[in-house]
Amino acid sequence: MKLRKIQFVLGIALISISCNAQVDNWQIESKIPKEEQVVKTNTEWQKSLDPDVYYVMREKGTERPFTGEYVNNKAKGVYQCAACELPLFSSETKFKSGTGWPSFYKPYNKTNVGELSDNTMGMRRTEVVCNRCGGHLGHVFVDGPKPTGLRYCINSVSLVFSPE
Repeated sequence: MKLRKIQFVLGIALISISCNAQVDNWQIESKIPKEEQVVKTNTEWQKSLDPDVYYVMREKGTERPFTGEYVNNKAKGVYQCAACELPLFSSETKFKSGTGWPSFYKPYNKTNVGELSDNTMGMRRTEVVCNRCGGHLGHVFVDGPKPTGLRYCINSVSLVFSPE
């Protein structure tokens, strides 16, 4: 029993180290000019974001499926980053994936959305981040509709919707 507890604690520590390294990678790989990036300490983010938003965007959490505000949103407009308001996705590229999270087949502007390798939880995935603030948005998969074949599976709490 003690061995399992030690393995669990070590696993959590490795996930934490991996997540911290990914934030550093975002700052290196972001296509947004450095002077336009939003960089804050964890304490500053905690003060400026609701706890649910902080958990998903800064601690790389996930909201429960089918609970997000924008899963069934059909209004026309633009989905922006909940932390820095950078335009991320258009309602024109949103589609019903049946996964329980808002899904899009392409970003609003490729420069605004970054991709990082995510090997946490025993899986190989591609994490999607806001290129202005480094906030975790969700993941992108290669099982989406035409024309891109991509499915950007995004947490609603990572987004703010601006109607047309």
